[in-house]
Amino acid sequence: MPPERKPRLLPLALFTAAYMIAAVVSSMVQGNTEFIFYIVVMVVLISVMTWVHKSVGLTTGLLWALSVWGLAHMAGGLIKLPAGWPYNGENPVLYSWWIIPQKLKYDQIVHAYGFGITTWLCWHSLRSSLRKSCGIELQPTFGLMVLSAAAGIGFGALNEVVEFIAVLTIPNTNVGGYENTGWDLVANLVGATTAAIIIRIASKPATA
Repeated sequence: MPPERKPRLLPLALFTAAYMIAAVVSSMVQGNTEFIFYIVVMVVLISVMTWVHKSVGLTTGLLWALSVWGLAHMAGGLIKLPAGWPYNGENPVLYSWWIIPQKLKYDQIVHAYGFGITTWLCWHSLRSSLRKSCGIELQPTFGLMVLSAAAGIGFGALNEVVEFIAVLTIPNTNVGGYENTGWDLVANLVGATTAAIIIRIASKPATA
């Protein structure tokens, strides 16, 4: 295989820094203590992803997909909904928006997207690590895709633990209750499974 071209990190760094600064300013103006907590979590995650990139060499597409996920998360908790838009709970923010009333929320879309990307990240990291350490070129077999999807779903469950910590430590969060957690986990499953299927299909050589 030809070596992958190194991603250009400056545009990505500027894009990510711009929405993180905007999120910090918006949180302070709104007095949104919950999202200050999530901004700290985001800074930690950005640091972790920087380390992962140095270790396994993430692709340009994967890096941008992760950054867009961060933007969707920051926007979800800070952008207020226009008057009259349907939403769930007490806070009329993007995360609470019913895209399809009583059927599909913005929050669920972000969960599915995010942990689909996490599944891609897990697969890429596994493949890249074995390629560098052992010279083994893995193929996305059914078993490895199940493993990668399970890893993505596991990180989704870890996200729910982080949200639970927010509920225990910060008053008036917009996390939601048991049913919301259940639907978040379902969305994680859908996103991870979809990503695994796409990776598997995309790996198959085209027939003449």
